[in-house]
Amino acid sequence: MTKPPEETVSVRAVVLGRVQGVWFRAWMIEQANRLGLSGWVRNRADGGVEAVFSGPKAKVEEMIAACWSGPSAARVENVAVEPCDPPGGAWFIQRASA
Repeated sequence: MTKPPEETVSVRAVVLGRVQGVWFRAWMIEQANRLGLSGWVRNRADGGVEAVFSGPKAKVEEMIAACWSGPSAARVENVAVEPCDPPGGAWFIQRASA
């Protein structure tokens, strides 16, 4: 008997608070790679960090939960999440700031 495949989801997350200049993007890349997610992360002009996560639903949910903590120097005030199209590609990468 084979196990059914896990549902794959893609979400866009915007993390607000003290999240720039505290290694948030590097931390996010490390966490997403550890979870086997694809997608990207970038700084936003408004001081937030934006990311797209794609992968098994449970792993994406784990990543979203982790974003509320972030690296030790971060102070997260909000994590807004919405469904989005898959990012394409098999890796989690850093993009240029928006």
